[in-house]
Amino acid sequence: MNTNNHFGTEKLGKLLRGQAIPASIGILVMSIYGIVDTIFVGRWVGTLGIGAVAVVMPITFLIASIGMAIGVGGASIISRAFGEENDEKAYQTFGNQVLLTLVLSVSFVLLGFVFKNAILNIFGGKGDLLNPSGEYFEIILYGIPFLAWSMMSNNVIRAEGYPKMAMLIILIPAVANLVLDPILIIGFDMGIKGAAWATTISYIASATYATWFFMRGGSELKLNLNYIRPKTPIIKEIGAIGSVTFARQGVVSLLAIVLNNSLFLQGGEMAVSTYGIINRMGMFAVFPVLGIAQGFVPILGFNYGAKLFTRVNQLVTLSIKTATFIAIGIFAGIMIFAPQIAGFFTTDATLIEQATIGLRLVFLATPLIAINLLGSAYFQAIGKAMPALLLTLTKQGFFLIPLLFILPNMFGLNGVWFAFPIADVGAAVITFWFLRKELNQLPLDATKITH
Repeated sequence: MNTNNHFGTEKLGKLLRGQAIPASIGILVMSIYGIVDTIFVGRWVGTLGIGAVAVVMPITFLIASIGMAIGVGGASIISRAFGEENDEKAYQTFGNQVLLTLVLSVSFVLLGFVFKNAILNIFGGKGDLLNPSGEYFEIILYGIPFLAWSMMSNNVIRAEGYPKMAMLIILIPAVANLVLDPILIIGFDMGIKGAAWATTISYIASATYATWFFMRGGSELKLNLNYIRPKTPIIKEIGAIGSVTFARQGVVSLLAIVLNNSLFLQGGEMAVSTYGIINRMGMFAVFPVLGIAQGFVPILGFNYGAKLFTRVNQLVTLSIKTATFIAIGIFAGIMIFAPQIAGFFTTDATLIEQATIGLRLVFLATPLIAINLLGSAYFQAIGKAMPALLLTLTKQGFFLIPLLFILPNMFGLNGVWFAFPIADVGAAVITFWFLRKELNQLPLDATKITH
């Protein structure tokens, strides 16, 4: 019996809160972990430690995003399969997700060990940043397959209709890391290696919990060898939809290469460390919007699969209005408290000054991010890979990366920061056009307004 049939009947506001709040809490705690981790590194390892983390994290999430891509692609299929009452397809999809995640994540980690120094250099691990980046990266690699498994599991469990359990998969590594950071970095005086081991152990803890949930917990999608056999049509569909997520992270990683090298050119190690602070604030600042984007995907996928198109339209409108209202409040907070935010991470006066300027410029177009995030997620949820891919690449690929080659030559370091809000505006305009066109083409049904 499906656990998420209520997606097609309950009021949309209640459903969205039920999905988005746990997702937001999970992202919030993970963001707080990232901030606290950076504070520990900044205050007990130093400015170069922040720079090392800024270099390594895009590489880490590029490899681990294999699991996220497989999770998002499979979850879209699972949500629609449940909406169509095709449970067998849902079970087969999950089995193929398990196989793909394990094989691909381990393969890419092995490549990471072989080409470690070359990869770090490409991502900006140069000069005094090279050694701490290498120490951090080598330890983090051991945990990446576990992170990939957790990312895949998180999306599947949310598609099943268990948002609180999905939240725990994010909460466990965040809490574990918050506990381990002071013990390993300060207590055992392990420095950057302590930060890396704290993160790796936390990934293992999260993956262990996810595995328990599928084997002994309340999941309907059990780990069953009969369903792990590869099914070419399902793998292709997972790949088509999941490639959007992988492409997004791929472009983010390409952005990190261009950005870190541009920052190093314009301001050396200090500029890279400045972005380390801004980047850590990025997810924390927009966690409610990200939570709404994650929360509305399974609801949307179910209703689209059940052909309840009026509810689909209403859900998108409700989600964008809510997320935009929240984003405006986030924007105001960053503009007002930027110096205090920078001061949490470091006592270095120069770094605080540069981070304050960077924060205010980078987040200038924050009120528009709801359209960007929800528009791309919409097309992934309904299984339309090409528009989702296009919209995913719009901000970083079509605007931000080209602007990083142009604006720093005109405005120096501030040109790097100017590129972000300009890219947000351009992406919002394109996403709004695509989304409005798609929604106008949906056939209406007899569903009553359920806000």
